[in-house]
Amino acid sequence: MPSQQEPSDNHAYILLITHHQDQRWLSLADIETLPLYDVELEHPEGLEGRFTGVWLNAFLEHQGIPQDKRIRLIAHDDYTIFLSPSERDQKRYLLVTRLNGQPLNKQQLGPLLLVVPADAESVIKGTSPHTRWIWSIRELRYS
Repeated sequence: MPSQQEPSDNHAYILLITHHQDQRWLSLADIETLPLYDVELEHPEGLEGRFTGVWLNAFLEHQGIPQDKRIRLIAHDDYTIFLSPSERDQKRYLLVTRLNGQPLNKQQLGPLLLVVPADAESVIKGTSPHTRWIWSIRELRYS
């Protein structure tokens, strides 16, 4: 299994997918084989602009992850969120790979972050929690 590399180019490994004992690494180029979508928003951690990425449910399907599985996303600092199938059906989650056209770096909460575009305004106003917004994602697990 390759060791983790900094996302200095589109072929560096940035996301580990774990299913029981099986593990595989994906690069930015691997993730961005799906159609990319742009949303303009302000992130609660101060970033703002054009966030580009892939819809989470489409990504999961493309990776062969059954839609009825609960997933766990883990950040570089070990912060973790779980998303159930029903949570993923209630809202559209964007797995962000770029900000203003450039790959996300660590200072921009990269290499990957998850946002809920429909909640962006209410999160900034403080009327909705952003507990499902996770940044610096390094691993996706499911079982």
